[in-house]
Amino acid sequence: MEPDIIQNSTVFTTQTSYEDFGSHLIRVNVTDQVKELQTVLRDKTTSRGDFMFYADRLIRLVVEEGLNQLPYQKCVITTPTGAQYEGLKYEKGNCGVSIMRSGEAMEQGLRDCCRSIRIGKILIQSDEETHEAKVYYAKFPPDIEKRKVLLMYPIMSTGNTVTKAISVLKDHGVKESNIVLLNLFCTPLSVNLVLNTFPDIKVLTSEVHSVAPNHFGTRYFGTD
Repeated sequence: MEPDIIQNSTVFTTQTSYEDFGSHLIRVNVTDQVKELQTVLRDKTTSRGDFMFYADRLIRLVVEEGLNQLPYQKCVITTPTGAQYEGLKYEKGNCGVSIMRSGEAMEQGLRDCCRSIRIGKILIQSDEETHEAKVYYAKFPPDIEKRKVLLMYPIMSTGNTVTKAISVLKDHGVKESNIVLLNLFCTPLSVNLVLNTFPDIKVLTSEVHSVAPNHFGTRYFGTD
C-alpha cells in the first residue's frame, strides 16, 4: 500500500484558502474545463476508458504549467524568411522523477511535452505494522544533484510519501529549491506537511480539497 492513502485522524471539513499556504503552492488556472475534468475523475460512475482519457488531459495541463517553473534563457533565432526573432529556450539540466506506481501515470504527459527528458523512479511503500513510509527502490539520473526535478505524484492525501521522496532526493544532493512537485489533487493536511517540512520546494496542483480521490491509481491502471 502506498503510505499516502492511509487515512489520517485529522479531518478538514472545509476547503482552505490557497493563500494560507504561501507562494510556494501554485494552482493551475481553474477554468470550467478544468473543473469538469476534476468532476469526471471524482465521479464513481466514470468508466475506466473515460477516466484515463480525462486524467491524461488534466495531467497534461499540470505538466504544461510545471514547465513554466523551470528556468529559461533568452535566445535569438533566424526565421525561414531570414528575420531575427528574440525568444526563449529551456536551460539544460531538467529531469522528471515519478513516485511509483501512481506517479507513472504522469510520465507520458511529461514525455509528450519534453521528448528527450530523463525520468527517474522511486518506489515507496507503507510498512504493514508501523504504516511508516519506506523506500524500496530508487533510480535517478547519475547527475541528478545538478538538475531541476519535476517530482510526479497525482494524489496526495497525507503527504507521507512525498516527504519521504523529497528526503531521498536531498540525500542524493538535490536542492529543495530545485524540486517542483506536480500533483493533481491534494488535501490541506498534505500540503501543510510537505511545505512545513520542505519550505523551499514548490507544489503545483489543480485542487486542494479535504477529500482526495484515492481511487486514482487503481482506476487508471485497472487494478480495482
